[in-house]
Amino acid sequence: MNDYHTDTVGWSERQAALLRRRAAGELINEADLDWPNIAEEIESLGKREQQRLYNRVMTVLEHLIRLQASPSIDPRAGWRSTIVRSRVQIAKLLQDNPSLRPTAPDVIAGALPAAREIAAEALAEHGEQPRVELDTLTYSVGQVLGPWWPQ
Repeated sequence: MNDYHTDTVGWSERQAALLRRRAAGELINEADLDWPNIAEEIESLGKREQQRLYNRVMTVLEHLIRLQASPSIDPRAGWRSTIVRSRVQIAKLLQDNPSLRPTAPDVIAGALPAAREIAAEALAEHGEQPRVELDTLTYSVGQVLGPWWPQ
């Protein structure tokens, strides 16, 4: 028997097969179903999607902050490209997981302090002084997820 803790892939394949057989009405040995770990794995799917949203939002925020704060001109096209790519990924993620959409304001608020810190570090690495106070920068859901660009 494949053990959850020693062979997750084998375990998941076996559990999926058992669940499919049970769903088809076949009698199976209920003791073979590892319900606690099945529940944990299902829950972790949702957490992974939440983490994906957080990561993509963090990337957008970091690059929006750089666009607003950096005095540099050259890297702006790359930052914009990164924002566009991340927004597309967020849109797909929210399309596939609509229950994540209402969490967007909290995700943005939660990611903003770290995004400010990362942007400040990136500016400092290049010897740049921010044009604006980073702690004053805030962004709405529409600004993060939509087509908005800083001036």
